[in-house]
Amino acid sequence: MALFDKFKEKVSSAKEKVADKMAETREKVSTAVSNTKEKLKFTRLREGLTKTRTNLVNRLAGALLPGRKIDETLIAEIEEILITADIGVKTTNALIAAVRTRVRKEGLDNAAELYDFIKQEILAILQQGRESLKPFEDSKPFVIMVVGVNGVGKTTSIGKLAANFKEDGKNVLIGAADTFRAAATEQLEVWAERAEVPIITQQQGADPAAVAFDTLQAAIARNADCVLIDTAGRLHNKTGLMAELEKIGRVMKKLKPAAPDEIWLVLDATTGQNAIQQAKEFTKVAPVTGLVLTKLDGTAKGGVVIAIANEFKIPVRYIGVGEKIGDLQEFNPTEFVNALFETEDASTQAAQDA
Repeated sequence: MALFDKFKEKVSSAKEKVADKMAETREKVSTAVSNTKEKLKFTRLREGLTKTRTNLVNRLAGALLPGRKIDETLIAEIEEILITADIGVKTTNALIAAVRTRVRKEGLDNAAELYDFIKQEILAILQQGRESLKPFEDSKPFVIMVVGVNGVGKTTSIGKLAANFKEDGKNVLIGAADTFRAAATEQLEVWAERAEVPIITQQQGADPAAVAFDTLQAAIARNADCVLIDTAGRLHNKTGLMAELEKIGRVMKKLKPAAPDEIWLVLDATTGQNAIQQAKEFTKVAPVTGLVLTKLDGTAKGGVVIAIANEFKIPVRYIGVGEKIGDLQEFNPTEFVNALFETEDASTQAAQDA
């Protein structure tokens, strides 16, 4: 009997070791998959910022050569590079003032010393006023109202956001409350189908607030984690748009007093300084809490991200770096700056180091 007990003990111990080994292997595989995803995401971000990098970073690197003296000619050149990269006059002036202060305080005379300084100043601008998005579970169903003029990629962004949230394991519902624009609902239905996320719709011309109410009611009944509400982009009629957005919020509050939890403004990065003007106008009609910048891969004007972050102190939540459904990435200031400032020489060196 004692011999049998010892045998059972050995078998049990062997099983535990196998189970531990399998768990360790699963963890390693999971970590490897996660790391691969992050690397691919960073590569996609870097590729999407190619035009902006050429227009901004490569020109800065060409101006800030080792051994070049820091003088007014150089500072004027830096200023011109920043402005033509759509960083904007206000933000450019702030960066130039910081450069002058650093040069004066530390007695710098080598242009190359300014490269990393400007990079860190840009990162500081992008990080100011940022707060992490609160977990959906803290305010379930978490309601995000999405605003923006027609043509900026609002409908596409909602579809991609839905896909992002679903991939993170969230139960998502879309509300097609842009009942003004012809075919808006049909386009959103296509993206909802791609994201494999349900959508609540009504006929064109229906009351947008009624659509939002029905969507939130359905989300509560289905125990959804997140609700994305599309809205009309009629900025030319600011009074009407403000009244409409206020009504949508007021009606949803009957079901959930905190709704909407967030109001995200979608902007087209290819429009450069026009995007700043749109942001100015929209922040007058709605309490915008987050920004989504689309089409960064198609423009050399990506510096507008820096300008907008500095001008409005509203966090950039997502950026679009491609047309695929997975190309709308959660915005991370450090990753953005690292991808933007990763010049060809730096990439080559990194490959050699690896």
